[in-house]
Amino acid sequence: MRHTLPLPDFTHERVEVMTGSRSGLFIAVALHSSVLGSALGGARLWTYPHWSDALGDALRLSAAMTLKNAAAGLNAGGGKSVIGLPEDTVLDADRRRAAFLDLGDAVELLGGQYRTAEDVGSTTDDMLTVSERTAHVVGLPSTVGGSGEPAGPTSLGVYASLQAVLERVTGSADAADRRITISGLGQVGGRLASRLAENGARLTVTDINPARREFAESLGAAWVEPGTEHLIAGDVFVPAGIGGLLTDEVIDALDVKAVCGPANNPLAERSGAGRLADRGILYAPDFVVNAGGVIYLDLEAKQTGTSDEIMARVAGIGDTVRTILDDSEARSITPLQAAEELAAARLRAGAQVGVR
Repeated sequence: MRHTLPLPDFTHERVEVMTGSRSGLFIAVALHSSVLGSALGGARLWTYPHWSDALGDALRLSAAMTLKNAAAGLNAGGGKSVIGLPEDTVLDADRRRAAFLDLGDAVELLGGQYRTAEDVGSTTDDMLTVSERTAHVVGLPSTVGGSGEPAGPTSLGVYASLQAVLERVTGSADAADRRITISGLGQVGGRLASRLAENGARLTVTDINPARREFAESLGAAWVEPGTEHLIAGDVFVPAGIGGLLTDEVIDALDVKAVCGPANNPLAERSGAGRLADRGILYAPDFVVNAGGVIYLDLEAKQTGTSDEIMARVAGIGDTVRTILDDSEARSITPLQAAEELAAARLRAGAQVGVR
């Protein structure tokens, strides 16, 4: 499925756009905000119908990172980078390496105001390539002393969020026998599915990669074709793939009590938050739910706390979701608005004291 999103308002501090000198690929590095410190956000490698779609993705994702890092209580600003592949492009190993060397050069241009990491389509090994051209990269492979793959912490934060949501809509945080649909079985969605299966959830899943069906069957999950998953009745719908899935049409067809998942920017339009509320569907904002990975990467890079302390901080995302839902209910506003206001308050405080 393709979900082309409109360009967001331009509120960024700096954006670098270039054609990679080695790879010939479109590269964008978007610094949205450094109010709370050096920006942190991953590098996405993805196929787009047009270079402007790749740029739009970088702008949206970097703005979301500002909200994510602020709401998570990190001293980190928001940024994102995108390597855009033309349709039908397949990278061989040499051109992939060239692309991430080019990305390293682009990141270096910002002089430390932005730190990159792995994201959709990229890996910790790709970040090792980036590190040949810039020091402003986190999440290097554990084999070279880096913090490694952040999908585990991300999925832990999503699970903690899901427990908070289940508690609100069913009266119990227990996932056993709850009907949960997951759209996307990538690094985070797959880990989440495994955890839910272990805890007795009744899963329906899908992914654009048909090879993931075998994994789904190993979990005892029901498989549906991509594009039909939102039609399955259940307790919680989990968007775990690419953004823009929740169009008005999809929202109107949902038959669930809540939406809670790790996909960035799952709402095709911001108004979708109100549309979900009007239908009585609880929405846990993505940039709160999926913050586990960035919490892990930032605190590990800064050596802030022990491993157990950092993972406890990740699990605390569930409490942040509870706070947001409480505020939303008390003030009769959407959870999205409550989450945005939480982030905005932190940004205002950071600007006043000059956090760096």
